[in-house]
Amino acid sequence: MPEDLTLPRVLPITTFFFQVLFLLITIPIEAYILNRWLKFDKKTSIFYAISMNVFSSVIGWNVFFFLEPILPVGIKSELMSYIFFNNLKLANTHSLIILTAFVIFFGTFIVKFLILKFLIIALDTSVRKTEPVLNTRQRGIQFNRYKLQNTNLVTTTLIANSLSYTAITFILLIRAR
Repeated sequence: MPEDLTLPRVLPITTFFFQVLFLLITIPIEAYILNRWLKFDKKTSIFYAISMNVFSSVIGWNVFFFLEPILPVGIKSELMSYIFFNNLKLANTHSLIILTAFVIFFGTFIVKFLILKFLIIALDTSVRKTEPVLNTRQRGIQFNRYKLQNTNLVTTTLIANSLSYTAITFILLIRAR
């Protein structure tokens, strides 16, 4: 297996530059949404936005490099044609692109939400080490508060991801012209 892993002879430099450009655009958008909706301070919002986007990009590229060798030859040819030459050879590829875009959007949303949830739990310093004994009513109130916070986290992550993907789509449309 390790002998099969080699460096490519041709590097898609423009793809790497666009990834950096997308990160430079999405991080401020998502940091603003986290700051505005979850009431984090600016430093914390920027940290969470950077963490979510960099980790989800690394996970996304790993998934891509795992799936690319097992793609059918026709799809692989279209993918390479788009990455290197910015054009598609076959006309019926558009429906596959739309389906893939939806899968990538919701996959990224789930990854970003899980990363944000993990970071909030792991970096929360306000949690007491010893929880006082709560009666049934207090446990219910606390459960409802956690449920509301979780819903707010999902909504905020979805809005931030949607806005950043909208900005990326505009850039790709401008690039296509």
